[in-house]
Amino acid sequence: MQQIIQDTIAAIATPPGNGGVGIIRISGPSALEIAQKITQKTPVSRQACFTSFRDEGDSIIDSGILLYFPNPASYTGEDTIELQGHGGAVVLGMLLKRVVKLGARLANPGEFTERAFLNNKLDLAQAEAVADLIESSTEQSVRSAQKSMQGVFSKQVNELVEELTELRIYVEAAIDFVDEEIDFLTDGVVENKIINLSTRIQKILKTAQQGRLLRDGMTVVLAGKPNAGKSSLLNALAGHEAAIVTDIAGTTRDILKERIQIDGMPLHIIDTAGLRESDNLVEKEGIRRAHEEIKQADKVLLLIDSTDPEIDSVMKVLPTDLDITKVYNKIDLLGIEPEIIENEQGSQIYLSVKKGIGMALLINHLKQTVGFNSETDDVFIARKRHIDALTQGQKSVENAREQLQHQAGELVAEDLRQAQNSLAEITGTFSSDDLLGRIFSSFCIGK
Repeated sequence: MQQIIQDTIAAIATPPGNGGVGIIRISGPSALEIAQKITQKTPVSRQACFTSFRDEGDSIIDSGILLYFPNPASYTGEDTIELQGHGGAVVLGMLLKRVVKLGARLANPGEFTERAFLNNKLDLAQAEAVADLIESSTEQSVRSAQKSMQGVFSKQVNELVEELTELRIYVEAAIDFVDEEIDFLTDGVVENKIINLSTRIQKILKTAQQGRLLRDGMTVVLAGKPNAGKSSLLNALAGHEAAIVTDIAGTTRDILKERIQIDGMPLHIIDTAGLRESDNLVEKEGIRRAHEEIKQADKVLLLIDSTDPEIDSVMKVLPTDLDITKVYNKIDLLGIEPEIIENEQGSQIYLSVKKGIGMALLINHLKQTVGFNSETDDVFIARKRHIDALTQGQKSVENAREQLQHQAGELVAEDLRQAQNSLAEITGTFSSDDLLGRIFSSFCIGK
């Protein structure tokens, strides 16, 4: 996918604000010439050089380190220059203005990494992992992002795409050259390969789903009637007094959000207003917002007061298609032992938030719900689009198997082609310009 790029881009590569060090990054065909005019030196490849950075009147703007990475052995695959000076916002602005005046243009968000992708230095999944590494909020998500950057995810996807390519060649050759008497519809070879592909895609999909959890976190909404213990549970999970807790029913009247970690698993915990009939305009609005959050949740923990005579009445006002776990709180008041029950009606957990009894059951349940394993070393970071592509790829493979059973050879070939295209979107082998635009525009400037 290598492209000839005519212009040179530049940006401040360090975060906004004042700091000890500030970096201007320049990439493109004019990068070396611009650096020579600013420093009055010709840098040696990959050797740090202390020098002065000068304006057009030869006055010194700043002093610092000059680094030169010639193409193609650079991050972008182009001639790349780094001017490492002091991290003041004004001095960096003056230096960047000088670079632009010498012929560079300001880089768009993610344009350095986009050029690395276009110059075959990274595939699309690796490029996305760069942004994911920067945004990582846990140690495990850092390790997983590094695995994606090193190509662990891409290698598995590329192997699947290669196998699909070979299978398509076999199927389409059999269709085109009927005289060869290759009866792929009944010889079992294609079916066995399709079954193997489906199994492998499912395995990668499972790992990718945990990788997405590490990147995005799971949204857990705490719902229930007033005084069921929602705010107390939020405080217990957060480890501090995030919500006001009183004996007065209806204390929480708005949405309260906390981002926490459990064994390296990021969670977005949302406390909501108690669900009940109310004439109070403020409380009614809080209840409306609660229902909106419930609809969008990955998991709903329905807090139930074990001492409430109408113990399950709130279930009547909740959607039936939600992933709900009933959490029966205040078991200490009834002398009930903590336990978790899994059956056809779903999951029920018996605990006491106030006494801290049974909390380990709840935490383990949340981790198991999403297949999270903090000891797993082979998890790579993943995004929603990766999950969607893998899901579509597996669906197409399964469709091919179904068409094989119906002895529809041309439809088998078409489904295999669609599966190949879906998986190739992950690494960018098959991708639209719109997709690339959406991905790289989400990056920070200078990366």
